[in-house]
Amino acid sequence: MLKKHYFYFFLITVFLFGLYFISCGDKKTGTTDTEKKDNTTQQTNTTNNTQKMDTTKPKTDTSAVTQKDTSRGKESNIVILETSMGDITIEMYPKDAPKHVTNFKKLVKEGYYDGTSFHRVIPGFMIQGGDPNSKDNDKSNDGVGGPGYTIPAEIKLKHELGSVAGARMGDAVNPKKESSGSQFYIVTGEASHLDGEYTIFGKVTGGMDIALKIEKVKRDARDNPTEKITIKRAYFGKK
Repeated sequence: MLKKHYFYFFLITVFLFGLYFISCGDKKTGTTDTEKKDNTTQQTNTTNNTQKMDTTKPKTDTSAVTQKDTSRGKESNIVILETSMGDITIEMYPKDAPKHVTNFKKLVKEGYYDGTSFHRVIPGFMIQGGDPNSKDNDKSNDGVGGPGYTIPAEIKLKHELGSVAGARMGDAVNPKKESSGSQFYIVTGEASHLDGEYTIFGKVTGGMDIALKIEKVKRDARDNPTEKITIKRAYFGKK
């Protein structure tokens, strides 16, 4: 009888020892389901962060910036507006309006006009653009945007077909007739009544047919084209 008790005690001891050994093995050789999920999540986040860092490198790469600037061509008095309807070539007049020309060149080099649109077109008169607000889909703010400064008046030349001039606020709030920092218009018809009132700093020498097409597009009550006529890119050309 005593031997039978010892036998049962032996079996129970072996069984309990076996349970203990298996549990220790799990802790030593593996991780729990929760730990595995945590590790997997951590690895995924690390990978995603690495991918984000890799994709942001080109934006800060100086070579990329240099390439963008170079693609605008060597600075000259010729600027080409690559529009969604065709190219318009403008020759600037630094002798007649040096401050306006210097400013226009600066904005071209910065890519300021890229993505803007002609937000006001009037058949037989002119087409106007250069407002950064015109980049978005809210037409209600078109015509009031700019870089935050004005350019002193350099009024000298008369308005002719193709003349390029600086747009400005009216005399009531702008008695000095200073031009907008970025907005400009291209004369597409009769505009002699503006002589002596606005600064002309250039003239269209190529693509006047494109400007005339732009003035004829459908427009709303504010003379804003119903479909955007975009300046895709502005860059320097050769004379």
